[in-house]
Amino acid sequence: MAELALKKETGLKKETRSEELLQLVVFQLAEEEFGLDIMQVQEIIRIPDITRIPHSPDYVKGVINLRGKIITVINLDTRFGMQQKEHDDNSRIIVAEVDENVVGMVVDSVSEVMRLSSSTVEPVPDLISDKINANYLKGVGKLEDRMLILLDITKVVMEDAPSKVAYC
Repeated sequence: MAELALKKETGLKKETRSEELLQLVVFQLAEEEFGLDIMQVQEIIRIPDITRIPHSPDYVKGVINLRGKIITVINLDTRFGMQQKEHDDNSRIIVAEVDENVVGMVVDSVSEVMRLSSSTVEPVPDLISDKINANYLKGVGKLEDRMLILLDITKVVMEDAPSKVAYC
């Protein structure tokens, strides 16, 4: 009897886990598609004038004034060691909250908001982790006709973070 109850309970947990949906903002960077948890995204804006910060890491593009709040802007392609693309009309800044800091991330474009079942997410393959630090990634989501690299933005922003002045 206890074994039957355990099987039912285990089955319920499995079913709940497979039904968990991730809601993601999908963006492009160097011809790859990435997903970012929508709960961390505050807004998506066009690229305004960015003020450089002397002696900041190469991936820190500078700061912007967004409605009276100073926000650090980083180049994700530089952070990932990818080839940097010139900004165009599709380029955007994703403004996200990371450990009580607000940061902007320059991306090539933002395409959609989607739901993805957590059961379709797999660990990061070696091929991808060779190109991008695997610590920055949560996994890879399998879609019918494409793959989506899931970003761990906390690690991207906070690992080797510059002094607090850059995250005002």
